[in-house]
Amino acid sequence: MTELRSPADGLGPGLIWGMAFTADGVKELDSCDDVVADGFRWLHLNLADHRTRQWIDHSGELPPDVRELLLSKDSHQRSVSQDDCVACVIHDFERDFERTQTDRIGAVRIALTNRLVITTRLHPVRSADIVRRRIVGGFRPDNTGAALELMVGSVCQNIGDMAQSLQREVQAAEDALLDGHHPPSSRDLMMMRRRIAQIHRLLDGMRSVFQRLERDADLPEALLPVIENLSQRLLGIDGDIMGIQGQLRLVRDEIDSQQEQRTNQNLYLLSIMTALMLPTTLVTGIFGMNTGDLPLTGHGGTVVASLLMLATAGGTYALLRWMGFMRR
Repeated sequence: MTELRSPADGLGPGLIWGMAFTADGVKELDSCDDVVADGFRWLHLNLADHRTRQWIDHSGELPPDVRELLLSKDSHQRSVSQDDCVACVIHDFERDFERTQTDRIGAVRIALTNRLVITTRLHPVRSADIVRRRIVGGFRPDNTGAALELMVGSVCQNIGDMAQSLQREVQAAEDALLDGHHPPSSRDLMMMRRRIAQIHRLLDGMRSVFQRLERDADLPEALLPVIENLSQRLLGIDGDIMGIQGQLRLVRDEIDSQQEQRTNQNLYLLSIMTALMLPTTLVTGIFGMNTGDLPLTGHGGTVVASLLMLATAGGTYALLRWMGFMRR
């Protein structure tokens, strides 16, 4: 297998990397217009480069509907089939130069003919890095259908890595909650819930794209098994994400239950204290009236009134205990 150059090397206009898969192996392409005698080409293009848009717009290998999909500003996940060419827009998480995983979702546009695979993106996405790393490692797609499977499979691998990381976070939160040490905050749970919702919406939209392609009468017959396999794979990953969401919901329900229990306990204690203080409040209210013939106004009246308040509080406590309101 030919050694592949770094994407930083000077390539053609808007070409991040390009490869030709032939019977002799894998060859690095220097230009979008390089022609191979057999096999197929894979061009990964940067849509931020205006020359990329010009090249796509004037490409004779792509039908009009496919060119329109590749150049459209709409990033909604969708697909189109025309003249034995299939194109779709799928989502993947973007990456930074410092981090391989971010919360930003970007669009990857894919177009396939019998001899050409085009993938484009506006911002860097991790799936393209995974594809290139696998090809450098020796993986070779036999046809454009296998290239589509490799690209979508790389998106699935990226999401699978994120799902494993999320599952570990949820399990750690559950263990901390059950142990009673540093339970997760509502903000932590909200961030995990947000990430799960992002992944679920991404997978659900991507699966809808391939399900529509399965029902498309213009879909090339050779691609049908690939599309069906990708739909099933996305369904399985989405099921795993829903399992993590269910586990997170249990953690959230347990936290809510504990908070409700603490609130009820506090209200119970407050109610008991209020009941104990009511008789003493009545006594102080009586002796606080500015009326004539008030009893216990002589020497020692304050002591007697205080003892009376304690007696009424003790009697109230005994009554509540006898009636079963005092729980241990």
